[in-house]
Amino acid sequence: MMWQAWWVWVAGGLLLAGLELLVPGYIFVGFAAGALATGLLLGLGVHAQTFPLVLLVFAVISIGMWLALRRILGVRRGQVKRIDRDINEN
Repeated sequence: MMWQAWWVWVAGGLLLAGLELLVPGYIFVGFAAGALATGLLLGLGVHAQTFPLVLLVFAVISIGMWLALRRILGVRRGQVKRIDRDINEN
């Protein structure tokens, strides 16, 4: 089965990481890390029996990484984007 191959998840993670270079905003970094971690787990011998179980592992790792990166790289508490000038004023 293709979804049980570790290299498929690693290739998907690298593809998502490359896509992140094209799209700003740290959107795909968590998903790339989730795919790479899933590939690493499958490569180390942790085999899931069903496709939904592999997707669940990927989803949990991806959401955890996305939340961690959001905490590290996101807007800090108390920071507010302040706009001093209205674009409609001349």
